[in-house]
Amino acid sequence: MKQQPVVGLLFALITAIAWGTLPIALKQVLANMNTQTIVWYRFITASVVLFIILWHKNKLPTTAKLGYYGWLAIIGIVGLAGNFFLFNNALNYIEPSIAQIFIPLSSFGMLICGVFVFKEKLGVHQKIGLVLLLIGLGLFFNDRLAIFTELNTYSTGVFISISAALVWVVYGMAQKLMLHKFSSQQILFMIYLGCVFVFMPFAEFSQVENLTPFTFGCFIYCCLNTLFGYGAYAEALNRWEVSKVSVVITLVPLFTILFSHLAHYIDPSDFIAPELNTISYIGALIVVCGAVLSAIGHKLFAYRA
Repeated sequence: MKQQPVVGLLFALITAIAWGTLPIALKQVLANMNTQTIVWYRFITASVVLFIILWHKNKLPTTAKLGYYGWLAIIGIVGLAGNFFLFNNALNYIEPSIAQIFIPLSSFGMLICGVFVFKEKLGVHQKIGLVLLLIGLGLFFNDRLAIFTELNTYSTGVFISISAALVWVVYGMAQKLMLHKFSSQQILFMIYLGCVFVFMPFAEFSQVENLTPFTFGCFIYCCLNTLFGYGAYAEALNRWEVSKVSVVITLVPLFTILFSHLAHYIDPSDFIAPELNTISYIGALIVVCGAVLSAIGHKLFAYRA
C-alpha cells in the first residue's frame, strides 16, 4: 500500500489516545463487573462490527485458507486474550497511569523476539533505549521502591501489568507473521472471534444490569475502544512506516497521565488524579524517550554519521 504519512499519523494518534484513555474508563466499570465479562463484551462488539465490514467487502477469511496459519491464529488468540485479561485485572490493584507505564515493554519484547526469531541484530540505539527504559522505570517508582520488597496489592498489580505487556508480544508476533497471508482486518476478526469463545464460559452477562448510567457509558466506550483502537493501529501500519507508528504509540503512558488529570479536573468525585511526584513524571518521560530511541534511533545515528 502507498505510504500516506498524514493519514498514518492520524490513525496512530487515534490509537495512542484510545489506548491511553481506555484504562481510565475501565477502572470505573471494574467496580461493577468482573474482568472476564468486560473482556467478553469488548471482543464480541469488535467481532460483530468486523464481521459486518468484511462480509460487506466479501473478504471474510475461510478456514480452508488457514493451513499453517491456523496455529498462528491460535497463538495470537492466546496472546491477546491473556493481555486483555491481565491488563484489566491489574486495574483492580493499581491506578491507570501505573498500569500503562509498562506498555513500552511490549515494544522491547518484540525487538528481543526479532533477534531470536528473525535473526535481527539489536542496534546500539536499541540497547541505549533499553537502558533508558530501566532508568525511567526506576525514577517513576522512586518513592515506592520499598513496596516491591514484599508481595502486596500494589506489587501484585505491577507484576500483572508487566505480564500483560509481555504476553502481548505473543499476539504481536503472530499478527506480524499472519500478515503474509491475510489482511489486518481479517487477522483481527479471527483473533477477536477466538477470544470471544475463550471468555464465553466465564462471562456473567447479567452483570451489565448493575451498571449506573455513568458506568454504562464508560462500558460502551471500552467496547468501542477495542474496535477503533486496534483498527486504527492496523491501518496506521498499512499507511506509515512501522518505526514512526511505534514512536507515536510510545506516547500512550503520557496520554494516560494527561487524561487522568483532565478527567479528575472535570469530575473529581469519580476520577482519581495520578499520585506521582516530580521525579515520577521525569521517569515517565525518560521511559517514553527510551522507547522512541529504540524505534527511530537508527535514523538519528545514521544522520550523524
